[in-house]
Amino acid sequence: MNAGGLFMKMFLDCLPCSLRQALEAGRMATDRPELQEKILEDSLKILSGYKNYRCSPDMARDIHLAVKEITGISDPYESIKKRDIQSAKNVYPILVRFLQEKGNSLYWALKIAATGNIIDSAVYHSDRDIEECLEKELQKEFNICDIGILEEKLKTAKNLLVIADNAGETVFDRILAEHFKHLDITYAVRSGPIINDATVQDALASGLGDCTRVISTGCSTPSVILEETSREFMEVFNSADIVFSKGQGNFEAISDPGRPLFYLLKAKCTVIAREFGVALNEYIFKYIGI
Repeated sequence: MNAGGLFMKMFLDCLPCSLRQALEAGRMATDRPELQEKILEDSLKILSGYKNYRCSPDMARDIHLAVKEITGISDPYESIKKRDIQSAKNVYPILVRFLQEKGNSLYWALKIAATGNIIDSAVYHSDRDIEECLEKELQKEFNICDIGILEEKLKTAKNLLVIADNAGETVFDRILAEHFKHLDITYAVRSGPIINDATVQDALASGLGDCTRVISTGCSTPSVILEETSREFMEVFNSADIVFSKGQGNFEAISDPGRPLFYLLKAKCTVIAREFGVALNEYIFKYIGI
């Protein structure tokens, strides 16, 4: 796995994906073809300068800022996030029951949190679609799982920092937070709306305020760019006994974090899968030391 710099290298594969996401956001924000066209034109200009960006999430911020400025819509994904959170709440009892059937094991609590990413990637039209997908995905095991290292650290750990990913996933993270109720948990989210990533409002709507301290990273990218985060976040990041970094975006921005942490994610694209040396759509719980 690449650990040669603070940010994961941006690959050409990231460019068409970013353009597709720009069009998706544009269509969510407006039904006016001329504005959607303007969004694509501006996005293409941004993409042409991709070498000037530190990582893919850094570039994504500018693309989605253009969407907001062109349409006047500050949160194009607002309704999608609300739908995702509600859909995840609807399957929450299934998650609780699944973990109980697995003996409330640490492994499966981690796996539930990783599986939450299907709320971001699955194409579904009803809760039944989610339930069917969930049943299959929950049973899949991690391809990489450094749980032994985590178990050792838990013997002395007093606190945990979870760096969040998307909004719907936050409900799944409640399972993880409740499993670690003996720890002082901080849950860090984006400073404002960006794509479908979790904000403070989203985390509180998912019930995480009852079992964690929810804070903003101070960073507006769909990731955590450490040099742009708040003093509050960096104090927690540097002092936490254990750090979980969730999702692909956070990995792309902090692929060499400068401190030990665990990556918890699903490899949803070939670039990320290649970085970890796994097949597409495999689940990963990977420890990185200093």
